[in-house]
Amino acid sequence: MYDFTTVKANLERRGFAVSCFATAEEAADYLDKKLDGRTIGIGGSVTIRDMGLDRRLETHNQIIWHWRDGSLSDAAAAQVYLTSVNGLAETGELINIDGTGNRLASTLFGHEEVYFLVGSNKLAPDYDAALWRARNVASPKNAQRLGKATPCAAKGDRCYDCNSPQRICRALTVLWEAPNGIGRSEVVLIGQELGY
Repeated sequence: MYDFTTVKANLERRGFAVSCFATAEEAADYLDKKLDGRTIGIGGSVTIRDMGLDRRLETHNQIIWHWRDGSLSDAAAAQVYLTSVNGLAETGELINIDGTGNRLASTLFGHEEVYFLVGSNKLAPDYDAALWRARNVASPKNAQRLGKATPCAAKGDRCYDCNSPQRICRALTVLWEAPNGIGRSEVVLIGQELGY
């Protein structure tokens, strides 16, 4: 399993709860047992989709996900919110980039609990490298997935800081510490490559 010792200690120092798992299946088992009878909003997340977590949780929770006919506003009002990150620094900063801002808003305020599911591929040594990863790895792949007419989607190699009307990089959040507006923020670290 990936050695999460350093990032776990840094996240905990910043006020996040942290759990570590070798596989996506183990992480899904953990959340499936932990979350019961709740309303759960899900941000756009290839990680969560690939884990099949929504299907497991919907057997005993109400899932609200715009990828499955849920509304962004209903997901924002859910008790629990699940998402991932575009970059996580070993030093403890969580970075997300978004086009609409729904994921960003939900990681900052309003939910009883927020869970960030993070595969080992999302980790970078420090803040600058995590930001670089979010802009130059995750964003082009997401633009390609969404079929956007942007330079990063066409070339798939980096961010071009374009002015395209289809640009998906419109807002950025950095969580330096666990936000005060949420009852509990937990980072679920997974020793597998997941999502972008």
